[in-house]
Amino acid sequence: MKSASNFKVSAGWKIILRDMEIDSQLVLAYAKLPCDLLSLEHATLKPIEYFRFWHGIEMAAGKRQVPLLLAAVISVEAFDPPVFAAICSPDLNTALARIKQYKPLIGPINLALSVGDRETSLIISCYGYGANLPSALQLSELVFFTQLARLATREFIVPSKVILPELPEDLAAYQAYFGCPLVAGDRVEVCFSARDAARPFLTANVPMWHVFAGALNKTLTELTTSANAVEKVQAVLMELLPTGVSSIEAVAEKLALSKRTLQRKLTDESDNYHSVLQTLRCDLAEHYLNRRHLSLGEISFLLGYQEVNSFIRAFTLWKGVSPGSYRAAEC
Repeated sequence: MKSASNFKVSAGWKIILRDMEIDSQLVLAYAKLPCDLLSLEHATLKPIEYFRFWHGIEMAAGKRQVPLLLAAVISVEAFDPPVFAAICSPDLNTALARIKQYKPLIGPINLALSVGDRETSLIISCYGYGANLPSALQLSELVFFTQLARLATREFIVPSKVILPELPEDLAAYQAYFGCPLVAGDRVEVCFSARDAARPFLTANVPMWHVFAGALNKTLTELTTSANAVEKVQAVLMELLPTGVSSIEAVAEKLALSKRTLQRKLTDESDNYHSVLQTLRCDLAEHYLNRRHLSLGEISFLLGYQEVNSFIRAFTLWKGVSPGSYRAAEC
């Protein structure tokens, strides 16, 4: 599946943030996004902006737990079309498969789904970020899939397993919500028993699914063909940079293009490879520096630099201040 480089901002965020009693303008201010973003009809976010948005929600919520707030207010009316379509599914297994298929329309999240005889497993990861999913987003994704099962079946579905790289501080509250222990591990994963995953959805609606499927498939097809050269290069670089690869040759190979053809396409868009690479690195650097748990060495690695000093020199050139000074001023 193609990694999308832009994601439509759901109108449902207006409802969700209001119901969580979180100031949407404060969210956007913390995220350094346009103040009218949630009012724009065709607003989109790049992956890095998507994660900044979630960081803004965390900051605006203060000490309140965003995932638990989300669990309390989530409703069908706030769902994106791909998720609303999924709730029309006959059961959780089918719903998860449909969300996995259409997740590129929602956000920079990868889903690895495994349906077995004993349980259904869903492993959640991200791209365009490099580190683990932001903690609030990790738990919100797990809460969302659990709440989806409960909304659609009208049963208190209890996951058979919940795994997180880092357990939340208010562990008791989350264990009370999920109804099972949370386990520390190397991934973000939620599992459901085979019985619960196959439990019929009371919201199943085959005619409604067919209405949504056509439009969603059309949008998904457009996603794979409409991105311009710059967006395609950015999407590939987001995957390659943490591996230490940033050459135009490697990007061209990923896009099944010759180096010369890729250069020509970028020139046609009044851009060049070096500019695209540096702009993306600068945007990512700003985001990573706002995540205080990431050291300069880790950020350097995520941006594809071999040495920390190379990153420091580049950032100072971009912003006029060192990464350390920038972090101190912003955080």
